[in-house]
Amino acid sequence: MTPPRCSIIIRAYNEEKHIDRLLKGILEQSIRDVQIILVDSGSTDGTKKLAAAYPVEIVEIAPEAFTFGRSLNTGFSRATSPLVVMASAHVYPVYPDWLERLVDAFEDEKTALAYGKQRGATTTHFSEHQIFQHWYPEVSVKWQTHPFCNNANAAIRRELWEKHPYDETLPGLEDLEWGKWAQDQGHGIAYVAEAEVIHVHNESLAGIYNRYKREAMAFKRIYPQETFAIKDLFQLFFQNVASDWKAARHAGNLTNEWRKIIGFRWRQFHGTYQGYRQSGPLTWQLKKAFYYPRDPGVSAKQTGRRDIDPIQYN
Repeated sequence: MTPPRCSIIIRAYNEEKHIDRLLKGILEQSIRDVQIILVDSGSTDGTKKLAAAYPVEIVEIAPEAFTFGRSLNTGFSRATSPLVVMASAHVYPVYPDWLERLVDAFEDEKTALAYGKQRGATTTHFSEHQIFQHWYPEVSVKWQTHPFCNNANAAIRRELWEKHPYDETLPGLEDLEWGKWAQDQGHGIAYVAEAEVIHVHNESLAGIYNRYKREAMAFKRIYPQETFAIKDLFQLFFQNVASDWKAARHAGNLTNEWRKIIGFRWRQFHGTYQGYRQSGPLTWQLKKAFYYPRDPGVSAKQTGRRDIDPIQYN
């Protein structure tokens, strides 16, 4: 049998509030020949029941066995297409050509990985919106010079995963580790701005702290020579707060957001600092790629409008 155009792996745990919208968005895509695999790590809500109403293969792993890498590897073991798309259960595509744009990036045989734009929802923290704009600009990049990527909205070649599965021991950033490996092997990473999703993050301040601490711990595993000093914590905290305040003033909502910005950015960088806790220089290139804010005036000028109607969700 001819394999599907792409396989889609969705990692989920208690995602009944979001999974229906993602699956609806997948069925609205211009590419219809897809295999959808839901890897569920012990949901106790209606996630699996909702998914069962769609053409989805449900694979279960025990909660105590979960890591981000293990969940992906479990899904890849069931994938039948040469191209495998990964999506978090709490994202949903904006346009009906989301999959098509991601898949088109692999027309270049040197491309190992492609990842798409992410934007926040109405409930997203203001500072998280700024981070999304920093990490996911409006302009696509066919050959990226650094290994940053994000498995909430990405695709890779299955044959390369077979050579290098995701690291199941990392507490996060398994996507960064894989992207670094791919680039070290001479493969390319493409950023596709047109492959846009909305990423719903409704984390508490404690959740924000834990996420950045966990990712910093993983980053240190991937780049053992790096660290994040106390001066980096305060320098980046104050710089990003000032940048966010400037953006909030420009948007006309500084009065409502200034305290929330402080709370978010402190948890972000204090969590990062606690995750490193070792000596050694953090390179400027990595600092600039992961932490330093862009000029909010530049982002404001880039509308990201496209000549295609977005998907209509209820």
